[in-house]
Amino acid sequence: MSSIMTNASALTALQSLNTTNKALNTTQARISTGFRVAEASDNAAYWSIATTMRSDNRALSTVQDALGLGASKVDTAYTAMHKSIDTLNDIKVKLVAAANGSDADKNKIDVEIKALQAQLKSYADSASFSGANWLSVNSTTAAGHSAAGVHNDAKIVSGFIRDNSGTVTLATIDIKVQSVKLYDAAATNNVNKGILEGLRLGTTGVRDNTAVNPTTPGAAVAATDGYAVATLSVKGFSFDQILQMVKVTETTLAEMTDAATTLGAAKSQIDLQKTFTTSLMDSIDRGVGQLVDADMNKESTRLQALQVQQQLGIQALSIANSNSQNILSLFKS
Repeated sequence: MSSIMTNASALTALQSLNTTNKALNTTQARISTGFRVAEASDNAAYWSIATTMRSDNRALSTVQDALGLGASKVDTAYTAMHKSIDTLNDIKVKLVAAANGSDADKNKIDVEIKALQAQLKSYADSASFSGANWLSVNSTTAAGHSAAGVHNDAKIVSGFIRDNSGTVTLATIDIKVQSVKLYDAAATNNVNKGILEGLRLGTTGVRDNTAVNPTTPGAAVAATDGYAVATLSVKGFSFDQILQMVKVTETTLAEMTDAATTLGAAKSQIDLQKTFTTSLMDSIDRGVGQLVDADMNKESTRLQALQVQQQLGIQALSIANSNSQNILSLFKS
C-alpha cells in the first residue's frame, strides 16, 4: 500500500541512519581521545577500576621519590661510616705504637689521636641529608624518640599497598638508628650512648653502665676501668691500660662494621624496591590500558565501514522520500 501520510520506507531508512550516526560518533570519540572507556557512562565498572589504579600509580610515583630520598640518606650515612672506620683503624695503629713508647712518644701520639677523634666527630656531624643525621643524633623525647637516649627506627616509605577490601597501607624500610649512631647528645648512660662515646669495659670491650674512666693514669687496671674511642688518651697510661684501649677499639670497630653492614643492606633493599616499583607502575599502566584504551587499528577500520554505511543510509533515505513524489505521476492527465 502506498500512502502519503506514512512513509514506512523513509522511517526505516531514518532509523538505520540514526543508528549508524550514533555508532559513528562513538567511534570518532574513541579515535580522538584514544580511549574505549573515557567516561563512567562508557563502562562504569572499567572506568571505576581504571580511575582507582591511576590514583594508585600516582601514589607509587611518590613512593619512588621517597625511595630516592631514602637512598640518599642511607648513602650519606654509609659514606661517613666507611670513612670513620678508616679513621678508627688509624687510631688503633697509634695505640699499638704507644703501647711500648716513652712518655714523650705517648704525648706526641696523644696529639695525633686527639686530631683523629675530632675528625671522627666531624664525619658524624656532617653525615646529614635533608635534615636527617643518623650518626650524630639527639635522642630526646621531645624530638619524637621513644625515650632519652633511645632512638626510634628511621622509616623510609617503600610501598603503597591496597588489599582486597580496599584498605590502604604504606610499607616501609626501617633503619635501626640505635644500632648505627656514633654520637648521641641526649643519651644518659653508656649503653644508650653512641658507638664511639659510650664507655666500654677494658676487660671485654663491651659498653657497660658500670664502666668508669680510670682516675689514675698508669695505675694497676681495675675491673671497672672503661674507655671510649671518643675520649681515650694515652698520655701517662701504662702498657696494660693501653692494651685495654686496643681491645676497646677492636670491639668498637666490630660494632661499626656491623653498622656499615646494616646501612649497606638497607641501600641494596632500597635499590631493589626502586626497580620493583618502576616495573609495578609499568604493569599497572598496561593493565589499565587493556581495560580502557581503544584499539586504533580496529577503530579506524570500523570508522571506514560506518562512513560507507552512513552514505548508503543517506542514499536509502533519499530513495524512500522520492517514492512519495512518484505518487503524483498517477494524477497526471
